Amino acid sequence: MQTLYSKIKELCKERNISIRELENSLNFSSGSICKWDVNVPSIVKVKAVADYFGISVDEIMKGCVTE
Repeated sequence: MQTLYSKIKELCKERNISIRELENSLNFSSGSICKWDVNVPSIVKVKAVADYFGISVDEIMKGCVTE
């Protein structure tokens, strides 16, 4: 199982963008996504990331550790 942060990092790598570029595109504060490794983000932010990558929230959360 992987964390949500590592899943997003993987998605960014596949699309040749950095986490920072993703945060800027979504108007998230710098470093906010990396904190998702230990903190649970709001569903609104998870949906924004899923929408950015053109996938569902279910897809982005599949296989992720949530505790």
